[in-house]
Amino acid sequence: MEFNMLSVVQLIGGLALFIYGMTTMGKGLERAAGSKLEKTLEKMTGNVFKALLMGLVVTMVIQSSSATTVMVVGFVNAGIMSLRQSVGVILGANIGTTITAQILRLDNGTGSGNLLMDMLKPSNLAYIVVLAGVIIMMLAKKRRTRDIADIFTGFGILFIGMSVMEGSVAPLADLPQFAELFAAISNPVLGVLIGTGVTAIIQSSSASVGILQALSTTGVISWSAAIPIILGQNIGTCITAFLSSLGGSKNARRTAMVHFYFNLIGSIIFLVVIYAIQYTVGFPFWDSPIDKGGIANFHTLFNVTCTILFLPFTGLLVKLATWSVPSGEVQEDPLAKLEPRFLTTPSLALEQAQRCIAEMGDAAKQNFHLATDPLFSSNIAPNEDAFREHESFLDRAEVEIGRYLTNIHNIRSVDQRRQTAEMMHSLSDFEKIGDYAQNIFSRMEEFRQAELAFSPAAKRELRAMCDAVGEALEMTVEGYVTRSVSVSRSVEPLEEVVDTLKERLKSRHIERLSSNECTMQTGIPFLDIVHDLEKICDHCSNIAIYTIQLGEGAEEFDTHAYAKKEYKSTTQFAEKLRFYQQKYLTQIGVQPGEA
Repeated sequence: MEFNMLSVVQLIGGLALFIYGMTTMGKGLERAAGSKLEKTLEKMTGNVFKALLMGLVVTMVIQSSSATTVMVVGFVNAGIMSLRQSVGVILGANIGTTITAQILRLDNGTGSGNLLMDMLKPSNLAYIVVLAGVIIMMLAKKRRTRDIADIFTGFGILFIGMSVMEGSVAPLADLPQFAELFAAISNPVLGVLIGTGVTAIIQSSSASVGILQALSTTGVISWSAAIPIILGQNIGTCITAFLSSLGGSKNARRTAMVHFYFNLIGSIIFLVVIYAIQYTVGFPFWDSPIDKGGIANFHTLFNVTCTILFLPFTGLLVKLATWSVPSGEVQEDPLAKLEPRFLTTPSLALEQAQRCIAEMGDAAKQNFHLATDPLFSSNIAPNEDAFREHESFLDRAEVEIGRYLTNIHNIRSVDQRRQTAEMMHSLSDFEKIGDYAQNIFSRMEEFRQAELAFSPAAKRELRAMCDAVGEALEMTVEGYVTRSVSVSRSVEPLEEVVDTLKERLKSRHIERLSSNECTMQTGIPFLDIVHDLEKICDHCSNIAIYTIQLGEGAEEFDTHAYAKKEYKSTTQFAEKLRFYQQKYLTQIGVQPGEA
C-alpha cells in the first residue's frame, strides 16, 4: 500500500469530516445549553478566577477556544464586558480547548480480539453514535431534540473523520522522505511556523492538533518535531479572533491582541525552557516517537502552565494590548453594540438594541437643544457640525437597528416578541423627533440669515413651550433608558399642557399679526416652530406610552386607546396635569382654571 493522490483526497476528506463533526457537535451543545450560556459568561466575569472558570466551561461545551474568543470579542465590542474582564475568559478558553485532543486519544487504534470491547472503541462506536443521531433527528419534532441529535452525529462524525485521516496517512510510515521531513521540522523555528501556518489556514487549533495526532499513528513523528508544531498551533489559532475584531472597536481589537500575546509569549517561554533543558540535561524521550496521548498531554500542559504563569500578570497583557492598539482620536460608533454574534441569542441582541435606541434618544435630545437654545440667547452660536452628525446618526440608526431587530433568531417568548415590537415603534418615534428638531434648526438658520427677530412677547411664549417640550423629552429618554413606568407616566399630562400652549400661542400670534405687531416674515416661522414643538411632544408621548405598556404587560401597543381610555381617567393624571398647567401656562399669563 502506497501513499498516492487518493490518499491525499482521503486525508482532506477526513479533515473535512473532522471539522464538520466538531462544529456540529459544538453548535448542538451550545444550542442545548441555551442562551443562558452567553448570559452567564457575560455576568460571571467579576473577577479573573470566575472569568477563567467560565471560559474553561464554555469552551469545553462548545469545543472551540476560537468560538469562545470570538464571543468575548463580541462582548467587548458591544461594551458589555471590559477588556480586563475578557483576559480571564481567554485564559480559561485556552485550557478548555485541550479537551478535544484528550477525547481523541481515547482511540488507541489497537484491537483486543474481543468483539464487545472493539465495538466500544471510539472509532467503531462512532458509527453507532451517528446512527443513533440520525434516528433521533428523523423522529425529532422539537428543536431541543434535534440539538441532541446534532450532538450525537457530530461526535460520531468527529471520530469517523479522525479514523479516515489515520487510514490515509498510514502508508507514510514506510516512506523515508516522510521521516526526513519531520526530522527537518525538528528545527524549532520551522516547526513553530508550520504549526502556525496550518492552524491559521483551517482556523482551528483543535483540528490542527487532530491532524498531528493522526500523523503520529505512523510512528514517524518524534517529540522533538511535535513540540514546536504544537506551540505554533496555539499561536495560529489567534487568527480567528483577529479576523473577528476587524471593523470592531479598539477594545475588540485589543481583546484579540490579549489572546495573541498569551500564546506568543507562552510559546517563547516554553521554547526557551525546553531547549535549555534539552541542551544541558537532555530529555530521554526527545527522539522517541510521540503518540496521540503524548500530543494531548503536552497541549494540555502548555495551556495550563501558561495560564498559571499569566494569572498574576493579567494587567501586563492588558497593557501590551493597549500599547499595540492605541486609542487614537477616532470616535467609537454607538451602533457597534449591534453585534451580529448575538443574533442567535435574543436576550443579548434585544439588550444591545435597547442600548442603541437609548443612544438615539440622547442624540435627539441634544439636537433639540442645539436647535432651540440659540432662539433665546445671542451668545449661543448654532453648532451645525454637531447637529448634522447627530441627525445623520439618527437616520442611520433607524435603518440599522430596525434591520438588526428583524434578523434576531429564535425569539420564542411572548415578552421578547413584545419587547421587539416596542423597540420598532420607539426607534421610529425618536428618529421623527430628530426630523422635527431639524425643521426648527433649518428655519432658524434662514431666520438669522435674513436678520429677523421675534418680538419679546413671542420669545417669552416660545420659551415656555420649549421648556415644556424639553422637560417632556428629558423624561421620555429617562423613562426609556431606565424602563421606569413612573417617570413615563408624567409625559402624557405634560403633552396635554403642550397642546394647550400650542393653541394659545397660535391664536395670540395671529392677533399680533392682525394688529401689525408682527410681520408675516416672523409670523410664519413662529407658527411653524410651534407646530414642530407640538409634534416632538406627540412623539414623546408615544414613546412614553410604549414604555408604560411594555412594563405593564399589554398585549398590543396602542397609544390612542391607552391615552384616551385608561390613564386620563386617573387621579394621578389629574394631579400631574394641574402641576404642569401651573408650571408652564402661568408663564404666558394663563391660569390653570382658564385652560
